[in-house]
Amino acid sequence: MRQNPSFVLSDVSEIRRLIDANPWVTIVSDVDGALVASHYAVLLDPDRDDLTIVGHVGRPDDVILGLGERELLVIVQGPHGYVSPGWYEEAANVPTWNFISVHLSGVPEILSPAENLQVLERLVARFEREMPQPRLLWEAPNDPAFVEKLERGTIGFRLTPQRVVGKRKLSQNRPDETVETIIAHLNAAATPYADPRLAGEMQRDLDARRAAR
Repeated sequence: MRQNPSFVLSDVSEIRRLIDANPWVTIVSDVDGALVASHYAVLLDPDRDDLTIVGHVGRPDDVILGLGERELLVIVQGPHGYVSPGWYEEAANVPTWNFISVHLSGVPEILSPAENLQVLERLVARFEREMPQPRLLWEAPNDPAFVEKLERGTIGFRLTPQRVVGKRKLSQNRPDETVETIIAHLNAAATPYADPRLAGEMQRDLDARRAAR
């Protein structure tokens, strides 16, 4: 990902927030000169305060990706969306796309079956907690034999990235008034490209930049 000094995202706490809010990632590997990509949910490692993530892949994706044998690129994609030039001041302008994204690169560690099972439990709990009647991994009708079979069909991993590239492109190169106008359009229900999540990230960034002045 090409970096721009104006859009760098390097704050670890902000990147952790991004990962936690956007756990569905793309995992890319170069296997014998051919790029391979898979998509899985990941979580921040609860025992670390850095950017270490844990997750799993289903067999045989571990073989396809060369899991544990080579570097992986994990792409975390946050809110993103189209910004119309009609939302800017009256001047020559072109459309753009605002986004937040982080690339995590490193060689993952393969988890033991017991560790993998813990990750599977946490993944289920992470998303089921939003349900009115959560169904956790070990709850009926799931029995131990079913859960153990599920674990055997997956390979867990832990990735502590050796390289991190974060980019937050949220119209920081525009005047505050223009940013506020874009936020208003993104929050407007009548706008075809309305996206409250992207508007929220833009407002958060604008507030932080104002506070730092």
